[in-house]
Amino acid sequence: MNFILTSLKKLMKLLFNRIFYVAVALLIQLGWILITVWKLSAYSQYFSVGIRIVSIIVVLWIVNKNMNPSYKLGWTLLIMAAPAFGLVLYLVFGNSRIANAFQKKYEEIQRESSEYMKQDSGIIERLEKQDYTAANQSRYISSFSGFPVHENTTAEYFQVGDDMFPVLVRELEQAKHFIYIEYFIINDGVMWQTILDILERKAKEGVDVRLLYDDFGCLTTLPHKYDRVLIEKGIKCKVFNRFRPILNIIQNNRDHRKICVIDGHTGFTGGINLADEYINQKERFGHWKDTAVMLKGDAVWNMTAMFMDMWTTLSGGKGAWNFEDYLPHRYHPKPFESDGFVQPFCDSPLDREIVGEHVYLNIINRAKHYVYICTPYLIIDNEMMTALCLAAKSGVDVRIMTPGIPDKKIVFLLTQSYYEPLLEAGVKIYEYQPGFLHAKSFVCDDEVAVVGTINLDYRSLYLHFEDGVWMYRNKVIRDILADFKETLDYCHPVDLEFCRNRNIVVRAIQSILRLMAPLL
Repeated sequence: MNFILTSLKKLMKLLFNRIFYVAVALLIQLGWILITVWKLSAYSQYFSVGIRIVSIIVVLWIVNKNMNPSYKLGWTLLIMAAPAFGLVLYLVFGNSRIANAFQKKYEEIQRESSEYMKQDSGIIERLEKQDYTAANQSRYISSFSGFPVHENTTAEYFQVGDDMFPVLVRELEQAKHFIYIEYFIINDGVMWQTILDILERKAKEGVDVRLLYDDFGCLTTLPHKYDRVLIEKGIKCKVFNRFRPILNIIQNNRDHRKICVIDGHTGFTGGINLADEYINQKERFGHWKDTAVMLKGDAVWNMTAMFMDMWTTLSGGKGAWNFEDYLPHRYHPKPFESDGFVQPFCDSPLDREIVGEHVYLNIINRAKHYVYICTPYLIIDNEMMTALCLAAKSGVDVRIMTPGIPDKKIVFLLTQSYYEPLLEAGVKIYEYQPGFLHAKSFVCDDEVAVVGTINLDYRSLYLHFEDGVWMYRNKVIRDILADFKETLDYCHPVDLEFCRNRNIVVRAIQSILRLMAPLL
């Protein structure tokens, strides 16, 4: 009886879930298009031949396009194997670019704010004196992301969301002028209600409170048009790329960033969303292991500018900012403590530059002793695979930590399909046994680290808006390294025997998934 009641509850929850109706609507549209094309192909030989000719033209266009070879291979095989089906899918999902109007406005606003993002030449010169290679890495980020490196900044590292949450609450309570928040997922619960109460109270006190969330990320966690609820509470709110149950290519691009800026001098980022599982107030997939950093100082300006650029774009360019009012020293006249070099940056799918992946590749390719990596998903292209394997073969201690309990079983199966060639090259792989590892971090040679939102998968590297913090010779790097080493005690090392002794059916499924990985 209990089993029946539990099943009925799950069924009712599914039927009244917003995502259920969205999925049904999308499947009906896709099915109607495919059936129409199939019937026309069966009815008319000329139409069938036309589809094949168009498919060949599209394949030739894809092959000559400036895009990742893995994308080219996946789409080419799909279109050539099933022309009608593959062509329809490519036209709907393949050209993964957001609306042109949004892109033009975003680029225009970034040009306007670039005057305040100029690199201090003295900082780069001091970085060059310490390490010219590190200076080159920083210069790349400045040139292609648009965000300079700073001194006069300290960082605090949090090895789990449980540690970050009380500090975030403390800093929000101290806000006097503005609070800017941008997150992929917000879910009702202890974490969000605590933060929401503070935001509502601060808005009543006259603090400029603004919140930006991704509509797809919150599709199952927030009510429809939740932004109106927040606006009624005095919180200014924007929704990124509203998700509509209509087949179109712009839904592929999401805002996966996690940014909180307080009064221009304090900023938070990392993998932690505003939901209870991230602080282990609710158990999902075992113990949730995530990381974040809090910055205080000049480098927070980069994070403020990221938020302002996105907010203004979503506002259609309205509401110009007086940037002088948001610089770190506007509400913090005293000098900031200085600790190494800190460079928050963001990655955008709107340009042709894969900044997130290139930052990671720069670290791997220049490593001398070790590179330790945490990532929830390991779905990598040939460039990343080559870099990791070559570093390990050259004697660099390369270690990758992934989840032991997955949040998505198919994605986890795909992640494990990359283990064997990495292990053969000497890369060490560990699976976090207590639960789900959601951290995204790199630490290298006791000198360089990155903490942010960027996963090692195609969506993060190619399709989403992301952010991270590049740090050089900052004290927090020791904390990141220590956390990695301590977490190894809770991990199971993966060996080649595990990969080679897997069920033949599992290996076959993994092979198919690997082929289609860029399209997932």
